[in-house]
Amino acid sequence: MGFTPLANRVLVERKEESNTTASGIIIPDNAKEKPLQGKAIAVGPDAEGIKVGDTVVFGKYTGTEITIDGQEYLILTSDDILGLLS
Repeated sequence: MGFTPLANRVLVERKEESNTTASGIIIPDNAKEKPLQGKAIAVGPDAEGIKVGDTVVFGKYTGTEITIDGQEYLILTSDDILGLLS
């Protein structure tokens, strides 16, 4: 992959969520919401406090979706990221 984020942007790969609930109910794909967390794949030089490999949490309607080499990613600014999961 040849993508380098500029300024305070972060390239995020969404974390896949389970298709079943804790009680075993299967959730169809059209009823699932997109995950609100993911892994930082590439980080721009001005994105303070975020590094490659961090698991980040972001808002529901933030960022720009792109596809690179058949894989879907999300481009966020560091301001769109709400926090880090450890």
